[in-house]
Amino acid sequence: MQIPRLYISAAHKSSGKTTISIGLCSLLTQQGYIVQPYKKGPDYIDPLWLSSATQRACYNLDYNTMSKNEILSYVARYSATADVSIIEGNMGLYDGVAIDGSNSNAAVAKLTKTPVILVVDAQGVTRGVAPLLQGYQGFDTELNIAGVLFNKVANTRHETKLRQMTETYTDLPVVGAVRRSVDLVLTERHLGLQPFNENEQAQQQIETIAQQLSEQINIKQIVGYANSVEALPCLGNNREGNKTNNNNSDNDNDNKINNTKPLRIGICQDAAFSFYYPDDLLALEQAGAQLITINTLVDKDLPYLDGLFIGGGFPEAKMEALSANITMRKAIAAAIENGLPCYAECGGLMYLSQSIIWQGKQQAMVGVIPGDAVMHEKPQGRGYVKLRETAAMPWPKEGDYLDDKTIAAHEFHYSKLQNTHGKLTKKGAFVYSVQRGTGIDGQNDGWLYKNLLASYAHIRDTSKYHWASRFVAFIRQQVQ
Repeated sequence: MQIPRLYISAAHKSSGKTTISIGLCSLLTQQGYIVQPYKKGPDYIDPLWLSSATQRACYNLDYNTMSKNEILSYVARYSATADVSIIEGNMGLYDGVAIDGSNSNAAVAKLTKTPVILVVDAQGVTRGVAPLLQGYQGFDTELNIAGVLFNKVANTRHETKLRQMTETYTDLPVVGAVRRSVDLVLTERHLGLQPFNENEQAQQQIETIAQQLSEQINIKQIVGYANSVEALPCLGNNREGNKTNNNNSDNDNDNKINNTKPLRIGICQDAAFSFYYPDDLLALEQAGAQLITINTLVDKDLPYLDGLFIGGGFPEAKMEALSANITMRKAIAAAIENGLPCYAECGGLMYLSQSIIWQGKQQAMVGVIPGDAVMHEKPQGRGYVKLRETAAMPWPKEGDYLDDKTIAAHEFHYSKLQNTHGKLTKKGAFVYSVQRGTGIDGQNDGWLYKNLLASYAHIRDTSKYHWASRFVAFIRQQVQ
């Protein structure tokens, strides 16, 4: 399948790759292109910015939770209605968990046969870019590095030297030299960029970035590389590949959905909770959910619901407002105590705790979980996790689910659940044993109380683990 596409990667983390990707997506969109964005790896924040820059949902491509066929399926499916696709990498071009690079950005670029634009942080370097670029080109000759884009360039003299060194020692074309500017610095928080939905000037900032890039990159040259790609590799013919290439659904229960009444599932989406994968929400709908948006900051009560989903986010940044909305806190607490099925991830877990403690302040939260979510200066859990379900898991097992199945997920949290005084196991149970990662206490995650499941792990609905249909099936059991 011929899909114009580019992979924006970098020599190393914090090179300005995300800013460049956002600006490029916005610039192309302003010029009339329909742009489909993707983000490599687990990430909620960058996709919010990329989605806003393109006005299209951004999808994650992640070897940890997806098969190779599924990654190809996503690119084929969601790019079909776009003019060009932009994949933003994470970390550095060759970085990844595996020593052999099998889950790196380079691996995704090669799998999808996507040319790479390498973003290089040029601060304090001139001639040194030559061995760097030679090394990146020579390290994997199967990878197509189409061009280099210098970022954080000091001035015209600096740019001239960078171009001369690149032209003299490599055959890489320079597609842009972006000046160092405060307008190109996006506000960061402990888990990365400040989420788009919390930044009042975010849309203006995106437009400013696009304007600056339009004057400093060769957009015609970049589009040319995107249009000169090879056809997207065909999907495999195995069971999983065929299943994930189904444009209607990835779930096994599709034949039942049309014959059942949709379940009203509340989803907390506001400035405190915004970490949701668009394909997860689609999977919930395909499994029979009608998603009802809940604003925990301003709504005073819950509408009629069959279930509730509270995703991740930054509740600590909004803890005063969350605490001040007493009626909502009481409504959620009462609903859970009365048996409403609820699933909460990370930030949602923090919100359901007794309180959030951060920067010397403490604010009361919902109070269902017997413990305080205490923020720390260093990460308490960050990266890929592997989980095994325990006998306490109440969600029904569907399809080819196996009891010894390892669930691949990820966690990003600076908070830790403290002051529990042993009440977690007295009051409830854990549904996950942690094989890799941190979870709630280093060994367990997924606290179960009545029909609530609260976890630090972020679980994604893919062919490797269809959590959405299981959660919906569990809710349907409770309402029957």
